[in-house]
Amino acid sequence: MSSLVIAGLWSGSLAAESCPPPPDHAVEFARLVEEVRDAENERAARRITNEMWALWADAPDERAQSMLERGMTRRAVGDLLGAIAAFDTLTAYCPDYAEGYNQRAFAYFIAQDYRAALADLDRALALTPTHIGALSGRAMTLMALGREAEAQHDLRVAVDLNPWLPERRFLRVPPPDETGPDL
Repeated sequence: MSSLVIAGLWSGSLAAESCPPPPDHAVEFARLVEEVRDAENERAARRITNEMWALWADAPDERAQSMLERGMTRRAVGDLLGAIAAFDTLTAYCPDYAEGYNQRAFAYFIAQDYRAALADLDRALALTPTHIGALSGRAMTLMALGREAEAQHDLRVAVDLNPWLPERRFLRVPPPDETGPDL
């Protein structure tokens, strides 16, 4: 009986340490995608894109929000190791929160660790397939790795969601032939 009580206390303590599910912003995000597609100019699209970023950066709880903000602050001042450490803590605490992986991928990208960035972007997109920032980040990472056809595919998906995406300037026209070499 005492082992059951101890097990109950232990599992309660673990539950107190677990991250809640990420907020579900699917309906609001879908609305924003429609708005950005219909935006009359780049300035209007930028405002809508900022609203999307606010949704992605809405962490599951205050603890996760603090970890996210700490990592973003560390990265902003050029402390990539500190940023990566903060995002490591966030992804360990909230393994189902896509933005933790996306932000860590950005730090890895800046550090030119493209393979680590790609792994995190793949995880972010597995969790949130329409994450435009992760899609465009994955495209840029694939370009850095010399994987142009894959990069163009991801960039086209991202631009389909947000035609005003700044990275649209990297689109090749016509699309590369997926069966042959890049030109």
